[in-house]
Amino acid sequence: MTIKEVLSQPEGRRLEFKAELPENSDLAKTIVAFANDAGGELYIGVNDIPRSVIGLDEDKLIAMEEKISNTIFDRCYPAILPEIKFISENDKRLIQVTIFRGSTPPYYLKEKGKLQGTYIRVGSTNRLADETIIAELERRKRNISFDSEIIPEKTLTELNIDSFKRIFKEKAGEELTVQVLRKFELIKEVQGVEYPTNALILFSDDPLRNSMFHYAKIECARFKGVSSEVFIDQKSITANISIQAEDAYNFILRHINQGATVEGVYTVQRWEYPVKAIREAIRNAVVHRDYSLTGKDVKVAVYDDMIEITSPGLLLPSIDYTAMESRQSDARNKIIAPVFKRLGIIDQLGNGLKLIASELKEYPNIELRWKEVGLSFQIQFVKLDYLEKQERTDSIRQELLKSTLYSEVLRCLVHNTLSRQSISIALGQKKVSGQLNKIVQKLITDCLIERTIPDKPNHPAQKFQLTERGRMFLGLLDNKI
Repeated sequence: MTIKEVLSQPEGRRLEFKAELPENSDLAKTIVAFANDAGGELYIGVNDIPRSVIGLDEDKLIAMEEKISNTIFDRCYPAILPEIKFISENDKRLIQVTIFRGSTPPYYLKEKGKLQGTYIRVGSTNRLADETIIAELERRKRNISFDSEIIPEKTLTELNIDSFKRIFKEKAGEELTVQVLRKFELIKEVQGVEYPTNALILFSDDPLRNSMFHYAKIECARFKGVSSEVFIDQKSITANISIQAEDAYNFILRHINQGATVEGVYTVQRWEYPVKAIREAIRNAVVHRDYSLTGKDVKVAVYDDMIEITSPGLLLPSIDYTAMESRQSDARNKIIAPVFKRLGIIDQLGNGLKLIASELKEYPNIELRWKEVGLSFQIQFVKLDYLEKQERTDSIRQELLKSTLYSEVLRCLVHNTLSRQSISIALGQKKVSGQLNKIVQKLITDCLIERTIPDKPNHPAQKFQLTERGRMFLGLLDNKI
């Protein structure tokens, strides 16, 4: 990005602005936080709120550069090599400090030590890392993942994996033998004894999974309206991780609508949301969540205006949601991800975001939003036209309340497909009135009823039928709106 584009961005995980050179300790915290995460850029001479270019005294630039270099060298460990530049914007001088993602984390403040001086980037803030996060940074340095670590509490022969064996046979078409377990590193040998890894515990139905990973579940909720104050339905999915995603997906399908649309001469069923993209998002939440973060579960929330999926763990530094069309492949859980692929639960690694982006093109009224909330990553499928539809719904409610004839026409079509003449007879009228014609047209315009021959409105065999939207409004009327 150009400097103008950078200055238009909000502060975040990889970007920070300072009007003047920060105190040594604050500068060092930002530097180690960037190095421990995805890297980042610090711009000095820019006020954040309100965003404005302040500029720095040109005569002091060299001294500031030396101070920045010395602060990083003296206070940060292991060694961090920054890239420091002088840049100009609107004839004002700025300092740009670029920190690259470190290869030997955790990075920390020398005077505080590893346990009290390790910082990570959470949103636009620097947060002191706890022992769990420090352990994850240590694993990253050794290029191992949490799900690959051995669990010595039980041997393979003592672990109940019967249901996983059945699922593996059904989905993968082969027996889950000891050789297969070794191949996928679900077990590891120590002094001649086979022990399970964290991944195999998560795939098992053994009581050990419930005691070690009681938080490895999906909490689903359907809320009333657009807030989380009142829920209509909820479900805790506590099964092993091989079937969690599908259960959560089915929960969502129960709480969203499916309508009919005409494509050419055919009528096809279409969900109100891009369900393939949602399924992929749920699978990603299960496959790529951070299982080392104790006490955090995946959350799936269905509101009137959106579907929200929250997964423990920040977005991997190598994944960029702004470039969804490109193939991006990285896995936090290096054992679980290949097993999911073998089971057919996920596609070729790297295709997930591309699949989501592709289906979203068919739903221009749905916007994908994402953000990091604390130590979790959240995505939302948002209905852009929700407010407009709500206003329209309120208007139709008022119309329905004004005249009982509206509801009477709808009720005529609950179990029947009728012509105008048949509707008139059902209402006890001798002939089709001008008022009835207006009501029929109004109900068509508001998508409460539809023509059976949509391409030929005046066809002599034309009839009318109730839409799903029409059934919904009858329900509203029965509940006295």
